[in-house]
Amino acid sequence: MPNRGLGTALLAVGAAQLLKLPMHYAKTGEWDCRKMIGSGGMPSSHASGVTALSVYTAKKYGLRTPEFAISAMLGIIVMYDAMNIRRHAGEIAMQVNDLDEDVEKLSGEHPGFYHKRRRSKLKESLGHQPREVAAGSLLGAIVGFLGALSPSK
Repeated sequence: MPNRGLGTALLAVGAAQLLKLPMHYAKTGEWDCRKMIGSGGMPSSHASGVTALSVYTAKKYGLRTPEFAISAMLGIIVMYDAMNIRRHAGEIAMQVNDLDEDVEKLSGEHPGFYHKRRRSKLKESLGHQPREVAAGSLLGAIVGFLGALSPSK
């Protein structure tokens, strides 16, 4: 790959996505291949990718460079988004998905009240718990460090 930093980050994302399958199985006892292409879950591929890029950049160019500053800020923003904004959106989606059941309970108590159930549910697994981001960051740090060690072509 012409850009080793990008290749290292993409490798970390791919490794995290692949690890989601056995991690999900260990937690639930079910194999669900959709976990390898979906968002959310353990470990965070977002955190893995941006951490790999930051560690690679720090090792290759140093901590006092604009390249590292850019990669570190990108990582902070992405991980904050994954743990906060996207996770809260997933929690709101769970509540919205439960509204159908709540309205049906209420309508049973009020004859003549009609409720049409939604056809599809909102996606609930959007963001990450802090431990999922930490695990992704650890994986990314390892991949980033190893990517920086190997000689460039």
